[in-house]
Amino acid sequence: MTEDYKGKSILIIEDEADIRRFAFRVLNLEGYTVLQAENGEEGLRMARGTRGLSMVLLDLVLPDRDGWVILEELKRDPVLSTVPIVVFSVLVTPWQQNRAFVMGASGYLTKPVDASGLRQAIASTIHWERGSEMSCTGSITTAS
Repeated sequence: MTEDYKGKSILIIEDEADIRRFAFRVLNLEGYTVLQAENGEEGLRMARGTRGLSMVLLDLVLPDRDGWVILEELKRDPVLSTVPIVVFSVLVTPWQQNRAFVMGASGYLTKPVDASGLRQAIASTIHWERGSEMSCTGSITTAS
């Protein structure tokens, strides 16, 4: 049985159509309202134009603008700075994960991820409490 996530909106910023569609299907089936952007510019526009955004799932490797820049811009925006951002990337080195957390990411998912791992990470982030961080590579662990 899924929880009721009605009213919770997630923006996926991901350039790979197959991954974006996969994440959309998984999250939509969970009851989230899911928005999709295929590049950083479109993602920024959508984030800034969406009232009550609950979370952003952000790829770091984007064709038009670096995902790191998008993360920084979202965290600098006074309206969006409190929206949790989960980085969704093939970049898996500890310094990249640490950099994402230092820049304000709430979580880090390493691609590829299965439906169960994605659902768990997103649900944990939506209910994330200030001061805690999460890092995911198929399962959720707490970053110290």
